[in-house]
Amino acid sequence: MLSNEDLTTSVETRRLPSPDRHSAPTPLDVRQAKFSTSMRGYDRNEVNAFLLEVSDGYEQGMRENERLRQEVARLDASLSQYRELEGALKGALMSAQKVSDDMKETASLDAARIIREAEGRAELVTQKAQAALEDIQREIDGLRLKRRESEVAVESIIAALHNTLEYVREQGQRETRIIPHRPLLNVAQSA
Repeated sequence: MLSNEDLTTSVETRRLPSPDRHSAPTPLDVRQAKFSTSMRGYDRNEVNAFLLEVSDGYEQGMRENERLRQEVARLDASLSQYRELEGALKGALMSAQKVSDDMKETASLDAARIIREAEGRAELVTQKAQAALEDIQREIDGLRLKRRESEVAVESIIAALHNTLEYVREQGQRETRIIPHRPLLNVAQSA
């Protein structure tokens, strides 16, 4: 059996990195590891074969780890690019939203202005139409008054003519009743 001194000696003769080192053993450290021999120790060929297998697995793990580190770095770069793109898209989206909101507000203000202008023009047209209607109504009333005056004048003329005609008829009847006066000369001559 091994004593503590033998263990201490066997640990010191190893070419493995000491536990004080902060880095892990490399595959080369595993391949070059030397162990002290003891009488009832492990079979040297089996230990060497195992160490070789462990160092190959360790080396493959380190290569895979390095490949994964590079993949992570590449993915980090892609992620950074996508984050920048996302930031740019968010900025563009916010800018488009602001432009859209501004356009809506402008369109709303323009629509309100157009409606006010249209209402003002409609009111003006209504006022002009109302004034024209009132003018036409006054003109119609004036024409009605003139018509009435003309009717009265015509009726008065007709009445005057009727009176004149009756007077003329009466005079014509009186003349037929009057005996014509014979001149006296004829009477004296006949006597």
